Amino acid sequence: MKVAVRTLCEFAARTGDLDFRYTPAPAAGEGVRGHQAVVANRPSSYKSEYSLTGNCLGIEVSGRADGYCPQQTRLEEIKTHRGDVSRIRAHQRALHRAQLRAYGALLCRQEQLDRLELVLVYYDIGRGKETPVRETATAAQLWRELEQLCRRYRLWAEQEDRHREQRNTWLDNLAFPFDDFRAGQRALAETCYRNALQGQALLLEAPTGLGKTLGTLFPSLRAMPRAGQDRLFYLTCRNTARQLALDALRQLRIERDRPPLRVLELVARDHACEHPDKACHGDSCPLAKGFFDRLPDARAEAVQTGGLLDHETLARIAGGHGICPYFLAQEMARWCDLVIADVNRMFDQSALLHALIRQNGWRSALLVDEAHNLVDRARGMYSVSLHQQRLLKLRKTAPKPLQPALGGVGKAWQTLGREQSEAGSTPVFLEGLPPAILPALQRLVSAVTDYFADNPPDLALQELLFESIAFMKLADSFGEHSLCEFHKPARGRARLTIQNLVPADFLAPRFESADSAVLFSATLSPGVYYRDLLGMPEDSRFRSLPGPFRAEQLQVQFTPRISTRKTERSQSLEPIADLIADQYRRRPGHYLAFFSSFDYLQAVSETLGHRHPDIPRRDQQRFMSAEQRQAFLAGFRHDGGAVAFAVLGGVFSEGIDLPGDQLIGAFVATLGLPPFDPWHEVLRHRLERRFGQGYDYTYRIPGLQKVAQAAGRVIRTPEDRGVIWLIDDRFMQPMVRRMLPAWWFPETPDASAD
Repeated sequence: MKVAVRTLCEFAARTGDLDFRYTPAPAAGEGVRGHQAVVANRPSSYKSEYSLTGNCLGIEVSGRADGYCPQQTRLEEIKTHRGDVSRIRAHQRALHRAQLRAYGALLCRQEQLDRLELVLVYYDIGRGKETPVRETATAAQLWRELEQLCRRYRLWAEQEDRHREQRNTWLDNLAFPFDDFRAGQRALAETCYRNALQGQALLLEAPTGLGKTLGTLFPSLRAMPRAGQDRLFYLTCRNTARQLALDALRQLRIERDRPPLRVLELVARDHACEHPDKACHGDSCPLAKGFFDRLPDARAEAVQTGGLLDHETLARIAGGHGICPYFLAQEMARWCDLVIADVNRMFDQSALLHALIRQNGWRSALLVDEAHNLVDRARGMYSVSLHQQRLLKLRKTAPKPLQPALGGVGKAWQTLGREQSEAGSTPVFLEGLPPAILPALQRLVSAVTDYFADNPPDLALQELLFESIAFMKLADSFGEHSLCEFHKPARGRARLTIQNLVPADFLAPRFESADSAVLFSATLSPGVYYRDLLGMPEDSRFRSLPGPFRAEQLQVQFTPRISTRKTERSQSLEPIADLIADQYRRRPGHYLAFFSSFDYLQAVSETLGHRHPDIPRRDQQRFMSAEQRQAFLAGFRHDGGAVAFAVLGGVFSEGIDLPGDQLIGAFVATLGLPPFDPWHEVLRHRLERRFGQGYDYTYRIPGLQKVAQAAGRVIRTPEDRGVIWLIDDRFMQPMVRRMLPAWWFPETPDASAD
C-alpha cells in the first residue's frame, strides 16, 4: 500500500471551511523560479528536492521535501505566493503544516534524528521576500502524528484496494450489451483495446454511424485491468457529447446494476452551484461552512452508492450532508475509475485531471471525442486579452488607495498607444510583449489584493484583477507559439491580446502524462496535422476506419463553372440559387445550404427568393438563442420540406443528427478557407517555419474539415440516401479531393468526367 505525502494530507488533514476567496497565485513557471530563488540563498550543503520514504502502519509513505539543511537539522517546505502573506487561508496553512510535519516524521526516521527544526517558508514572488514560520518537534511527536494520519487513511486505502480488485474482476467479464457489433464497430473496439494495451497515442478517424461512443468506452474499460491502468477519462468538446457517454454507460447497465465501477460526471461550476449569489467561503455560503469536516461522510456515501455518479446523484448526496456539490465532485475525481468531463479538465492551464495524474502517479487512459475541435479549443485556453475600457471605467469610481496603481497601468496604455499611433484602427502584431505593461500590472494586482484583504469584494475590481492575472500568467510563458496583438478601434478602447497559435507546447505535457490516448472523430485527416498542432508524441499513430455507409447512398455533385472566391461571389449568386432550385424541384425535401458568412448566406437566400419564390426557405440568424436554435432544428421534422441556409462552421454544421427524411441533401458553397487576413498570414508563416506546412495547416485543412463536417449531416444511418453539392471549381482539384472522406469517391474520375 503506497501513498504520497500530499495525497495523505489532503485526505486526512484537511478541516474547517471551504474558502475560495481570491488569493493571487504564481504561475507554474514563477513558482519554480521562486523555489530556485530560495534555494540560491541557502548554503552549499543544502539538499533540495530531498527524497523521503518510510513505512508507517504498513503503508509506504513517500514524497520530496523542498529542502533539508543537515548542519542545522532543519527541514523546509517552500510555498510561493503573491501579496500579503496573511491572505493565505487558514485551511491552506493547516495543509502546508501537515505536509511539512509528515516530511519531518519521514526524515527523522530515515536519518535517525531525535529532533528537527521545521520551517514553512512563504516566498512572495512579487517582492522577493521570505516569511518563515518556524517550529521545533521531536521525532516521537512527528511519528505519532504521521501514524494518526495513516490510521485515517488506512481503512480507506484497504477499501480502495478491495474496490480495485473487484473492479478489475468485473471489467474482465464485462460483456458487450448487444448481440453483435454494428458494421465497423468491432474494428473500432479492437483498435481502442490494442492501443490501451500498447500504451500508445492514437488518432482515430471513425466515420459517423459506427457507434463511436460505446465503441470506444467498452473496449477501453475492458482493457484497464490488463493494461494496469488506474483511471479512464472520457473528454468531450460539447455538453451533448457528455450526455451521449452517460447514455452509453446506461446501456452497460452501470446505472441500474451499480457494479464495482465508479463513474463520475464533472460539470461546470455554473451548472452545479446551489448558491450562485454567494461567494465560495464559509462566511458567505452555508455549503462551504465546515465543508472539510462533513466531507468524509459525504465521500463515504458517494463511494457506497457507486455506479453512475452523475450531476443529479452527487447533488442529492451533497444536499444530504449540507456541502457544496461542485466541490464534492472535485473530491470524487480522486476516487472514481471513469471520469466524463470537458476537455478543459485535462488540457487547460489549471486542469484538475492532469494535476491528479501527476500528484498520484496514475496510469490513465484518455478518450477524446470530437477531437477535431481540440485545436481551436486549446488555442482559446491559452489566449487572453486586456481591455483598456475596463480600466478607464474603474478609474472614475475606484477607491483612492487604488488610484496610483490604476494610473500606472493607464500610463502604460498611453505609452503603448503612442508607440502604435501610426497603425490607427488597424490591428498590429508586436514583436514581443510591451515592456511597460507587465510591471504596471504587477503593481495593480498587489494593490487590489491588499485592498480586498480589508474590504468587501467588488465585482468590477475582481474582473479587472482576474483579467490582469490571466494575462500575466500567459506572459510568463510567451514565445514562438503565441502572438501579441494590439488593436485600438477607437479612443479608450484599445485591446492587448496574447493569442495562442500552436497549442502543442502547452498540451505536450498533458499527453506525456497519459498512459494511452485515443483522439477520435469523423474527420481527423491528415493525422500529422493534429499530431503536430496538439503536441502529441512523435510516435503517435493514425488510423482511418471504413464506415458503415456505401458510396451508392450518396451522390456527390460538382460545379466546375462556379467560383465562390471573394472577388467572384457577386457573379455566383444567381447560378447557386438556380442550382438549389433545380435540385429541390427534382427531389423536394429538407436541405441545408452552407455558406462562409451571414452576408453571403443572406445574399444567396434573397436571390433564391427573388428568382424562385416557390422554393420554401429559412435562414439561420445571427446570435440565435437556445430556443431559436431548437426551433430551427424542429423545422426539419415538419412535413414537406425547405432549404435551410446556415453558416459553415456554425452551430448547425456539426453535432446535429437529422436522419432519414429530416435531411436529404446539402449544398456547401465555399471551401471553408479562413480569411486571408494579417492574423492568418502570421499564423501561416509561423506554421511554415515550424512544420513546413504553412498553407495547408492554416487554410486548406481547417477549411475542408468544416466542409466534411457540414456535408456529413446528410448520411447518418445505413438507410439514409442523399446528395451533396460541392459548389466551387476548386473542389475538383486532386489535392482538395484527397482531403475529403474517401468513401465519397470510390472511383476517382478524371477532370473531364466532371
